[in-house]
Amino acid sequence: MDEGSVPVAEDPARRRRVHGMLKLYYGLNEEGKAPEQPESLDPCDINGPHFDPELYLNKLRRECSLTELMDQETCMVRQIRSLDSDMQTLVYENYNKFISATDTIRKMKNDFKKMEDEMDCLSANMAAITEFSARISGTLQDQHAQITKLSGVHTLLRKLQFLFELPARLNKCLELQAYAQAVNTHRRARCVLQQYSHLPSFKGIQDDCHAIMDKLAQELRQKFRDGGSSAKDLSECVELLLQLDEPAEELCDKFLSHARSRLESDLQGLEAEIKPYPSTATKDASAHGSSSATAPGSPSDGSPKSSSLPSPASNTDILEFIDRGCNEFVSSLCLVITSYQELFINHAQKGELASKNIPQMANGKLHAFVDDLAARYFMLVERRIQEEKGVGDNSLLVRALDRFHRRLQAVAKLLPGSAVPNKGTEIVIRAATERVKQYLSALQSFYMDSLTDVRQALATPRLSVAGTSVAGPASGRDAPTSLPELLSSLSASILNQIKSVLASVHLFTAKDITFSNKPYFKGEFCSQGVRESLVVSFIKFVCQSSRQFCETAGDKGGSTPPALLLLLSRLCLDYETSTISYILTLTDEQFLVQHHSPVTPVTTLCAEAREAAQKLLNHYVKVQGLIISQMLRKSVETRDWVNTIEPRNVRAVMKRVVEDTTSIDVQVGLLYEEGVRKAHSSDSSKRTFSVYSSSRQQARYAASYTPSAPMDTNLLSNIHKLFSERIDIFSSVEFNKVSVMTGIIKISLKTFLECVRLRTFGRYGLQQIQVDCHYLQMYLWRFVSDENLVHFLLDEIVGSAAHRCLDPAPMEQSVIEVICERG
Repeated sequence: MDEGSVPVAEDPARRRRVHGMLKLYYGLNEEGKAPEQPESLDPCDINGPHFDPELYLNKLRRECSLTELMDQETCMVRQIRSLDSDMQTLVYENYNKFISATDTIRKMKNDFKKMEDEMDCLSANMAAITEFSARISGTLQDQHAQITKLSGVHTLLRKLQFLFELPARLNKCLELQAYAQAVNTHRRARCVLQQYSHLPSFKGIQDDCHAIMDKLAQELRQKFRDGGSSAKDLSECVELLLQLDEPAEELCDKFLSHARSRLESDLQGLEAEIKPYPSTATKDASAHGSSSATAPGSPSDGSPKSSSLPSPASNTDILEFIDRGCNEFVSSLCLVITSYQELFINHAQKGELASKNIPQMANGKLHAFVDDLAARYFMLVERRIQEEKGVGDNSLLVRALDRFHRRLQAVAKLLPGSAVPNKGTEIVIRAATERVKQYLSALQSFYMDSLTDVRQALATPRLSVAGTSVAGPASGRDAPTSLPELLSSLSASILNQIKSVLASVHLFTAKDITFSNKPYFKGEFCSQGVRESLVVSFIKFVCQSSRQFCETAGDKGGSTPPALLLLLSRLCLDYETSTISYILTLTDEQFLVQHHSPVTPVTTLCAEAREAAQKLLNHYVKVQGLIISQMLRKSVETRDWVNTIEPRNVRAVMKRVVEDTTSIDVQVGLLYEEGVRKAHSSDSSKRTFSVYSSSRQQARYAASYTPSAPMDTNLLSNIHKLFSERIDIFSSVEFNKVSVMTGIIKISLKTFLECVRLRTFGRYGLQQIQVDCHYLQMYLWRFVSDENLVHFLLDEIVGSAAHRCLDPAPMEQSVIEVICERG
């Protein structure tokens, strides 16, 4: 029976279901009460009180089919069985409970029977005790008054005996150096002696006690002045002197003076570890003290001369130095603060000293004392932190600053309102900020060193631009890295260096570092320190240092390689398109930067990088154009165009111009995309150059050169320029190869044109210009965005030469083509 009841009792879900069905059947709510509902008067309501079976059956037979009747019967039988089963289960469960309740009641009857017997026995015993106590009280009633009188006399005799023995007790305590016991004993008897001092016997005892206590106070003062005792003995000595009515202010000064000597020895031990040379200890200490006193913790604390010196005397690392300072100086300072407060502040607020207003005076002296020594300690800590110049591993410095910050929190708890914790926090913030500055300087040095390496690679003879040498095919075997590889290597190395620096700086914001979670540190450090002072400043430095290459054509070491200008322009453009956004996103995610204070937006940096890239590319075009222009200028200015011989070949300088232009095209194509060109005509390479522009009709000029012809030609040329498109020679170029090459060729041909306008030509000089221009036209039109630009400028060159010609007799076009093809 019990075994069968276990699963039912252990299944609360089934029990709730059964109870729920019964409540539903009986119409009860959750509280077991029937809800107040209006009674149903329908005789066909099977749950109503007026249910009539006959009417219900007649209604079913009349309204339902046979199948519905059978279904209704099946449903009703199932509900009846279910209710019967639930009823049997409840009866079974309640039966078990009833049996258990019966057993419990039977057991309670037995227990209460035994308890009633014990209570009867206790009641009898209490009655006997009461009767016995009453008899004793009656017997001793007469002797109680006499006993009380004798007890009072005995107490008085003991007090008198204590007073008569007091001088001897005090002398004994003085011999045993039990000063505390002597003071306490005298304090107990002092009021009685003062009250009965008019009696000669008590007056003598009082005088003896005063002499003994004066001697004791003198010994306590001497012990306090010697300072050879421990901190506990010293505290006891001060407390006893206060109880002997010694001046509190004088005791405060003496206590702090004694503590200062101990703390200064700790500071001297710390200072010995950071002095550069033992022989100049005093001089260096005074120099550092004066500099730190003017601006403690400022960036100008350490002069460049002192910061550049090595630190051979620093035998311990920064963590060991901070540990020693915390374990010795800070711990001793906390002990001094605790003892001082217990003696002069907490203890002085109780007893006889409460009315002397000692705590306010003592608290002011303590704050001045702590601030003075803490300032010297902070000066030493900052000097030691300044010796950490390396930008390698930050773990020791961060752990040292964390320990330094945590130990100063003990001072904050012991001495509320002190400025020491805030000044310590400022040191931590300055150290972290200085570390960020060092990393920025290291990044800048790394960037400049990387540029130096790139310049050396570019200055290497026979630099390859794409596997083939610029100087010739034979030099490809010893060619160094190509421009794309140099750009990729430079960009990757800078990015890796930034990631490495961010990983090192991230140690300052680790979760186990106490000051990293403080709002006064983390928000400002991450936002202004890391993001602005480090990452943004470095990006701006990259853009600014790149723009400096555009200020002059070169520097003290020589001219800037044009390839470096091109490479830097592409680097800045890559920064504008993706790198800056990536670096700042990485910084924000890694340091969880919250932009509460104003920060430099990404768009501003990208605009600055694009401006630098544009300026570099424009300068590259200008430099390359001037290089080619210089060759053309020299070739025009050093030749006698009036007495030259009949042209038989293309001049070598024109071949060199084409070769250099081709080399520049290949070089630019390595870093920039092709760009958009206008549709070329089918006869671009076959275009002919007459003495006068194709827009001018040659029939206008007679074979015989008359004086009026040049004036007519100039007039027609000027009219033609009015209707032609203006060519901006030094306009900004776009970031593609076609635009760059167009800018270089415009500068070159414009220089060629201006040089031609300053010379006078003979017949063969004009013909040589025709040959050279045709040769340039055969090749240069491929590099520009619009071939008409080359045609127009070359037309202008030939036309200008014709205007400056003494005997304008142009060469036949077929002859020109033969010479150029042979050349």
